[in-house]
Amino acid sequence: MGKMVSVAVDAMGGDNAPLEIVKGVVDALNEADDITVSLVGREEDIKEALKGLNYDESRLKIVNATEVIEMAEPPVMAIRRKKDSSIVKALHMVRDGECDAFISAGSSGAILVGGQLIVGRIPGVERAPLAPIIPNEKGCSLLIDCGANVDARPDMLLQFAQMGSIYMEGALNIKNPRVAIVNIGAEEEKGNALVKETIPLLKECKDINYIGCIEAREIPFGAADVIVCEAFVGNVILKLYEGTGKWILKTIKSALMSTFRSKLGALLIKPVLKSKLKTFDVKRYGGAPLLGLNGLVVKTHGSAEAVEVKNSVLQCRTFKEQNINERIKENLKTGGSDGV
Repeated sequence: MGKMVSVAVDAMGGDNAPLEIVKGVVDALNEADDITVSLVGREEDIKEALKGLNYDESRLKIVNATEVIEMAEPPVMAIRRKKDSSIVKALHMVRDGECDAFISAGSSGAILVGGQLIVGRIPGVERAPLAPIIPNEKGCSLLIDCGANVDARPDMLLQFAQMGSIYMEGALNIKNPRVAIVNIGAEEEKGNALVKETIPLLKECKDINYIGCIEAREIPFGAADVIVCEAFVGNVILKLYEGTGKWILKTIKSALMSTFRSKLGALLIKPVLKSKLKTFDVKRYGGAPLLGLNGLVVKTHGSAEAVEVKNSVLQCRTFKEQNINERIKENLKTGGSDGV
């Protein structure tokens, strides 16, 4: 057993809180004996959700937080006013060194604002990008940034590329990950001012394996391991990706159920189809880390169920084992951002 990893989990965030959040935490504790979890939220609700579940009680702590930040609340105001909310309390536990990481399926805005204001950025990091793993034909890619910085500068995108490379190599064991920037064509002459000004920085950076521009249609085929963009573009890609996936699955299901013959065919292909579709399930990768902070902050889907929460907790263990933050700090110290 390695060093213990302590994780603060927002028990009140998300559509399925606290039941699915608590179940996922218990599943993680039962799968890994080097993890401790602090469930932060309304104590009575958490205790109710824990009823009937078997787990090592010595590795699970309940931290009472009386307030909940709702999805529609203005993030900055919510973080400042709701000091006894599950998100704010849990982020303080990371800032104060009580926990190594924080996980929430709650308000994205509050998590992004709270992560930067409370936990704080690593010295030298311009902005902390949100970086989800998205599936593709060859496995997966990191989309960085997908929601944290809608008005990024070229030097920020360079850092996103560096931090994304470190994360993919450490957390997903992809050696020398291929880095590309999202553009409207493969040619460097194309694109907006931000892309054109970022390309020379990426080309000059010796810390990354920059392979050039990538068009959005190449993303599903695994053309790059780290996909760099500013958050507006990244969020559009992510939402379109998710929506298209759901639409395709719905269309396939509808076609298979349309006639008696197709239903017979569906019975024959169901096992192989189910097996193949598992490779497109983002839940197995956990949540999206907010990279570049003094501690790990992970945002899971608002609709997260137990399996995604479990994998998010296990993801925190990998993050610590692979010294991701230390690698980012070292990269900045040794001139990794000299091109900024």
